[in-house]
Amino acid sequence: MSAAEEAPAAQTYDPEVRGLRLVVVLLALTVVSGLIDAVSYLGLGRVFTANMTGNVVVLGFAAAGAPGFSVPHTATSLACFLLGAVTGGRVAARAAAGSRRRWTRLTLASEAALVGASAAVAFAWPDTTGTRYALIALTAFAMGLRNATVRKLGVADLTTTVLTMTLTGLASESRLGDKTGHRSPRRTASVIAMLAGACLGAWLVLHHGLGIPLLIAAVASGVLAVVASGRE
Repeated sequence: MSAAEEAPAAQTYDPEVRGLRLVVVLLALTVVSGLIDAVSYLGLGRVFTANMTGNVVVLGFAAAGAPGFSVPHTATSLACFLLGAVTGGRVAARAAAGSRRRWTRLTLASEAALVGASAAVAFAWPDTTGTRYALIALTAFAMGLRNATVRKLGVADLTTTVLTMTLTGLASESRLGDKTGHRSPRRTASVIAMLAGACLGAWLVLHHGLGIPLLIAAVASGVLAVVASGRE
């Protein structure tokens, strides 16, 4: 068989392309982010564990003495997120040169384990101070780990946790802006995914407590860890 005939077969069996494209995986993770921030903000004392832009603002509110906000809660979230990001950066430095698919799946499996542990804590010891700090720490670390990985993957307009630049791109490159809009469908899908996750998460927190939305988030991350590919 000639080299030209062998090339298509090699591409067909390339393990990097087996599974869901990263665009789909990251959109699903954006839904998960909405779930987790609904849990943290509504159930853990007005603190974000996925959206650190909002968390820095919340820390400013708490430091100024605004009622309903907590400096210790917010500082714990920021510290654990940064620790997760450091860990994600170290993993990326070692794994990014190898299989992109394997590296992505490892990160998502770790996220699933951390969020799953937070769900177990929420079910086992509901409504305690220790539980609140444990949930903040576990979910913030998981989101830091994921964000470091997503940043290194470099898939445009899919950060999974923040939407400011996504919305800016949608508006500035729309027909009313510079009329380019070359990634508008992806950006729109990202906004819808975050909104859907936040809405579902809020409903679950208000009607079923913290454990169920965290369990759903853990299962979703675990499934994505199994099916993610290394292709955008």
